[in-house]
Amino acid sequence: MVARVSDERFNNPIFKIYGEPGHSRSVLNEARSRLSLSGIEELNEADIIEAHDAIWQYHTHTIHPHQCTSVLLQRIQAPVHVVWSIVRRFDAPQLYKRFVRSCVMTGDGKVGSMRHYTVVSGLPAASSTERLEVLDDEKHVLSFKIVGGEHRLRNYRSITTVHQDQAEGNIGTFVVESYVVDIPEGNTMEETCIFANTLVRCNLQSLAKLAEERASLNANVSPAAAAAKLFKNTIM
Repeated sequence: MVARVSDERFNNPIFKIYGEPGHSRSVLNEARSRLSLSGIEELNEADIIEAHDAIWQYHTHTIHPHQCTSVLLQRIQAPVHVVWSIVRRFDAPQLYKRFVRSCVMTGDGKVGSMRHYTVVSGLPAASSTERLEVLDDEKHVLSFKIVGGEHRLRNYRSITTVHQDQAEGNIGTFVVESYVVDIPEGNTMEETCIFANTLVRCNLQSLAKLAEERASLNANVSPAAAAAKLFKNTIM
């Protein structure tokens, strides 16, 4: 399931309307009223409550008048460590980002590393150069910024966080991905968000499929073999 909230007019924080962090009290009527007035697609109640703290802590962006932002949520029926082992691979976005043809990283894989990748045909882009801004293996946070390339996503910054999903019986995961990006000249906020959200949504759905396949394979092998395989996938 993927849900999003987007608006170029929220300056920061984007989830101010949901109350203080750590509180699950319902402010949904007020929130939905303000969202509809702003033309924002609503998150459902379960998503808001579950992802509230994660979005408040990690996914608030400073938005300028010529920019738009969005937050998307993906539930995955796989353990957090399996999902994170895929997401953290800054050097290999093609693992689940199907529009990436090939990728070359410079650096040691830590913050400041750069990756340059080419894009498959059929998209209004040819290449992208991105810098790793955050990689936190403890909190499961990855952030990158696009700094070059031939594409429409100018000043694009993305944050992805991976969290345990209690709704999946303590073995599931939910991933939150947010971004902020310039609205190209001649395009509207809605057009820009539709384009960017489509890419992110496809990536998250592909991530879910890959992680669930790996989790299924791990369930059919010994714990030691599964751990060895996960370690190999993480460091490659």
